[in-house]
Amino acid sequence: MIQHKKTWLAIALTAVAGFEGLRTEAYKDPVGIPTICFGYTAGVEIGDTATVDECKQLLTDEVISHGLAVSNAVTVDLSHEEQAAYTSFTYNVGAAAFQRSTLLRKLNSDDRVGACNELPRWVYASGVKLPGLVKRREAERELCLSGIQ
Repeated sequence: MIQHKKTWLAIALTAVAGFEGLRTEAYKDPVGIPTICFGYTAGVEIGDTATVDECKQLLTDEVISHGLAVSNAVTVDLSHEEQAAYTSFTYNVGAAAFQRSTLLRKLNSDDRVGACNELPRWVYASGVKLPGLVKRREAERELCLSGIQ
């Protein structure tokens, strides 16, 4: 039986949803930013609510947007796993941080293992090392490395 690889989008959606968790009422994230759904922050105010369907659509739109930001910044071909790992990372830290990163410089110079190994360095939020980010980055690193032949 032939098994087909999931596309990067399916992998990234699963990863981001798992890391972020679903909350249909706005809350403050660990650094005090109003957040809703699966870690969405743009224009969110405490008191906002969303339906599960709205959150799923927002997640899909945001993962696609962040995946495109990764694709537009990267000059080497990525496996589905690498694309998903970097999309999850970018969803969390933002496209601007990804574009300025040593990780991207390593990736674009074809140091794929070195780029994956940069992920665990990104575990601080407002100067505080967060256990959830440690776990997330290690999972992203493992996913990333699994896509390198």
